[in-house]
Amino acid sequence: MPPADPAAQIAALIRMFPQIGFQKLLGIEVVETVPDRAVVRLAHRAELCGGGNALHGGVISSLIDLTGALAAWSGHDPARGMKASTVTLTVNYIGAALGEPIRATGVVRRRGKELIFCDVEIVEDTAAARLVATGSMVYRIV
Repeated sequence: MPPADPAAQIAALIRMFPQIGFQKLLGIEVVETVPDRAVVRLAHRAELCGGGNALHGGVISSLIDLTGALAAWSGHDPARGMKASTVTLTVNYIGAALGEPIRATGVVRRRGKELIFCDVEIVEDTAAARLVATGSMVYRIV
């Protein structure tokens, strides 16, 4: 049996991404993926808040990690391997996410043999698009 089409493998992975346990718990929605870029949306829900009406910092950092990983997968060649993990994650909290959905955009800045360097920006998913957080990560796929 011939190996699966690489583009079809990545497309299947992206389709199932929101259904993975933790992503499903958060309630992420994949808005867009193109090679080396991903956009993810997260509705504001009270159970994701820390104090008051602000999304918990762990939710924000998780969204940075998940969006960067999805951007890394979106331009990946499955022939290079399918085992992956986050190597580093840096989060810069800029402002609280108060009562509005948020949108994260992840972009691959450099793709090496195993390491993929990604930047992520999170904004309120409103017309004002107020900045909530930025982050960078290194993701590894082997």
